[in-house]
Amino acid sequence: MFKKWISEYGTDKIILGADANNRKIAVSGWLEESNEEVIPFIQNYQKEGISYVICTDIAKDGMLEGPSFELYKDILKECPNIKLIASGGISTFDELPKLAELGCEGIIIGKAIYEGRITLKQLELFIK
Repeated sequence: MFKKWISEYGTDKIILGADANNRKIAVSGWLEESNEEVIPFIQNYQKEGISYVICTDIAKDGMLEGPSFELYKDILKECPNIKLIASGGISTFDELPKLAELGCEGIIIGKAIYEGRITLKQLELFIK
């Protein structure tokens, strides 16, 4: 079905979501872990023309323990030209420049903002 959407709507309008647990794709609303590794999963869709990927490490999501730097580093190394949006575990402002240095195109921040660990003012300055 996803490949049909790619051909119907084009890759410029679709972002691949790669939710992972222990580097395996999670399915069914994160209730099940598949046997499919996250990097080959992304590479498969990269061959179809996908360039944007949101990768959420569900073991980190909402835990405020820091993002999966190694996972994102490996994805960017093994999937050249992917525009990776990191998600899950962001806990402090200091993690944002580190993810940018890795080559992440974007970062999804949730709980750290809600709990005041990262302020909107910090984000405003970071984006400039």
